[in-house]
Amino acid sequence: MTTRSLKAEHLFSSQCMLGESPFWHAKRQSFFWVDIENGKLFEHNLSAEMTTLVKTFPHRLTLVLAGKDNDLILALDRKIASYDRESEELKWLAEVESDLPINRFNDGKCDAKGRLWIGTLSREFTEGAASLYKIGPNLKPEKMLDKLTISNGIAWTEDNQTFYHIDTPTLQIKAYRFELGSGQIEFDRIAIEIPEELGSPDGMCIDQEGMLWVAHYGGSGVYRWNPMTGKLIEKIELPVPNVTSCAFGGENMNMLLITSAQENMSSEDLKSYPKSGDVFLVKTETKGIDANRFLY
Repeated sequence: MTTRSLKAEHLFSSQCMLGESPFWHAKRQSFFWVDIENGKLFEHNLSAEMTTLVKTFPHRLTLVLAGKDNDLILALDRKIASYDRESEELKWLAEVESDLPINRFNDGKCDAKGRLWIGTLSREFTEGAASLYKIGPNLKPEKMLDKLTISNGIAWTEDNQTFYHIDTPTLQIKAYRFELGSGQIEFDRIAIEIPEELGSPDGMCIDQEGMLWVAHYGGSGVYRWNPMTGKLIEKIELPVPNVTSCAFGGENMNMLLITSAQENMSSEDLKSYPKSGDVFLVKTETKGIDANRFLY
């Protein structure tokens, strides 16, 4: 199963209830991530100072990305906002599912045209209650997929021909034909079927070789899959069961930041896995692809 052994370094004791949305900000030379349930935004600078800044919002904070100039893009409950890191000014940009108060945003990414793709879920995990939206420069959300349950990991191939998406309970990664100009998708195939004993697929990212790095919730690791063959290539073992997402970053785009969660764990579980909710860093032998900004 394993072609090479990758060692995970414990980076920061963030102790997140639900750590998610790792993101590399090249200009700031920082990794960002969030604690969804506690509304916390973390920024860890990889310079010599290795400082970690924390900001708390009175919302569930599910996503952080780059926007215009120095602004960050945040997903807060069911709304998208721009956030100025220096002035701390928050500007609301878009909203979805205002008629579904127990729904919230979940995972998302921007395509090569700068459109934001972001999914939802019901906090009761109601089957079929979630959707995937595309938000372009007009800031009007367009529903791209519906009848989902936990809209999760997103990735595009470097040639922008294929879009990958995870609806976690299906234990599948689906591949869609992607048209960059129009931003339309068409179902192509089930690229990967995750065996139940390996946990559930959560967040993911793609490397320059076109392989998918998938965080397995309940699977104690990040697994690297070949979406052409559906085969597992390798696994990064982690000292926590609930691994939630991963993203490439660093000066050479060969550092993988990995988030984790404490939710659904008993006090005994947390004694056994005290690093649950923390973030980890792994140096890989492959490189990732820079994240796109939201252009609006």
